[in-house]
Amino acid sequence: MNHSADYSRKAIILFLSITFTFSSIFYLLIIHTGKLGSGFNMFVTGLMWSPGLSAILTSLLVKRKLSALAWQWGKPRYQFWSYVVPLFYVMIAYIIIWSLGWGGFYNKDFATRIDTAFGFTNLPAGVNLFFYFIIMGLLGMPGSASSALGEEIGWRGFLVPELSKRFNYTHTSLITGGIWAVWHFPILLFADYNSGTAYWYGLSCFTVMVISMSFIMTWFRLKSNSLWTAVLLHASHNLFIQSIFTPLTTDTGHTNYFIDEFGIVLPVICVCFAFFFWKRRRELMNNPEDVACKDPQVNQ
Repeated sequence: MNHSADYSRKAIILFLSITFTFSSIFYLLIIHTGKLGSGFNMFVTGLMWSPGLSAILTSLLVKRKLSALAWQWGKPRYQFWSYVVPLFYVMIAYIIIWSLGWGGFYNKDFATRIDTAFGFTNLPAGVNLFFYFIIMGLLGMPGSASSALGEEIGWRGFLVPELSKRFNYTHTSLITGGIWAVWHFPILLFADYNSGTAYWYGLSCFTVMVISMSFIMTWFRLKSNSLWTAVLLHASHNLFIQSIFTPLTTDTGHTNYFIDEFGIVLPVICVCFAFFFWKRRRELMNNPEDVACKDPQVNQ
């Protein structure tokens, strides 16, 4: 093994050790209350920032330039598609759910709260809902991105490029996705980060979805050489699911087993999207925007 590969392996091990050490503090605080929103959401914010802070600390310890975390914006088209792709797969998933009656459209109580919040209660049904979708989709992004940034500095800013020095695109995506999924397991198993299904079911669906997302995010990260593609994709995913599509859906009996990140439909759609990007992995070959892609093994 050459010096560069050995250096990368040590950096990865150090990063993961620090990440799970920092995260353990917030695991304990969240598990103690059993609620993700405990501590006025400060505990989950601390958890989400643990990978990012660990990446920065690891970079300093191994004398890796912080600029290697890919802070540059890159080409706007990659940022645009990073924002739009989650909207596509979430919308497809929920249209399937609503069409087959696995969940109902739309939640009138949620729509009434929006009407009241906007103060225009006399408008035709759905008007405020439409404006909520547009406004939340745009103005809700900064808040969602601020949390996603904490994770993505670590996962896609540090871990993906380090793994891509040693592994090809497929293995890098699988390993990153697996680690990312396992990192969520404590709050999935011992807190309320679940939609109400059996733990084994919710954990299985979530794991498939996260690993599938890893293929998409790794592709954008390596193609654009920009951390921000991952931040926008992660933030968009969270925003559209948590603030729009899941609240819009009513329970028709077993809806929890189909909706959100812990139901079966979204993971299946994400697998299809992951396959699409996996088929495009050759586009990463000799990509001038990403130093990591100069290694031929990245592109297999």
